[in-house]
Amino acid sequence: MTHENSSQSGPLPIEGCSQSLYIGCMKKRQFLALSGSTLFSGLTPSAAFSQAKFPDRPIKVIVPFAPGGDGDIIGRLWVKFAIAHTGANFIVDNKAGAGGAIGAAEASRAKADGYTLLLGTSSTQIINPLASGTATYDAIKDFNLVGMVSINPTCIVVNPSVPANNLKELVNLIKASPGKYAYGSAGPGTITNLTGELFKLQGGKLNVQHVPYKGGGPAMQDLVAGHVPMITPIMSSAVLAQHRAGRARILSVNSDARLKAAPDIPTSVEAGIPDMRVQVFNAVFTPAGVPRDVMDFLRATHNKVRNDPAFLLDLEKAGADPFTLADPEKFIADEVVRWTNVIKATQFKTT
Repeated sequence: MTHENSSQSGPLPIEGCSQSLYIGCMKKRQFLALSGSTLFSGLTPSAAFSQAKFPDRPIKVIVPFAPGGDGDIIGRLWVKFAIAHTGANFIVDNKAGAGGAIGAAEASRAKADGYTLLLGTSSTQIINPLASGTATYDAIKDFNLVGMVSINPTCIVVNPSVPANNLKELVNLIKASPGKYAYGSAGPGTITNLTGELFKLQGGKLNVQHVPYKGGGPAMQDLVAGHVPMITPIMSSAVLAQHRAGRARILSVNSDARLKAAPDIPTSVEAGIPDMRVQVFNAVFTPAGVPRDVMDFLRATHNKVRNDPAFLLDLEKAGADPFTLADPEKFIADEVVRWTNVIKATQFKTT
């Protein structure tokens, strides 16, 4: 998957958005300046918070989605290898709901001592704050970045009973029966929700209803059971497993290139919908203000994990690519610009 080709069109203002609401209301230059000072360097000196030894108790990693979805899979992979490289006790704590906002808000309020981390995503750090207008956390000011973990696309998946073998057939099927079909997402305000709305727009203003779930795992369960005909999940090993078992059918991946883990599945670009590119990042964050020596430990741990060949292989099996861009700030800023434009074009709401 090619990450360098992400859209970099100019920002559009968000009408009615207060200055304090979110970075989508800022100019790109302001965002970069703020992220440079806060996201990476806004750390409390060790002298302000002294710890004799870190860690001396379990480190909680909040995954703001239900078990079984992409975020949960990536979070557990990271925890597995963090334990292997440090011997420290990292534990996953699933806090699902509100498109990841519940878990992200809890992490933002946690004590800044390094014992609470967040597996943040495009949904929690960009989409939900931009679109909801009710986020109780500031995705920039309230967090420090430990490291970017992975990036992977969303995909279009249908129940095998749906008479469509490719994306073009699905679009024609929906157009022939307006209002008959629905898509499931990991929840309102998530990147999977926005994927569905983007598909409706790019497919020709399709009449498809939205069924929100509390995570990608529950959405997939209902797809397999036949309760919802289509879902728009983030690609993961769980999604691939259902596809290969014949219990679900992936029609396309929303990326520029086919995945190494699934070279047989075409892209939405190949299917004739070139603007259906949806790349999702996963990253590890702490609450803002964690002491520098603790951040050094966590970032050193992250670097060991992301450079482990076994971890990279497991990422590939999960349908994800390691995040390799040298400038995470610019990547996130560009994503904010792109999704601000998409949110405006789709009139996207999180409720």
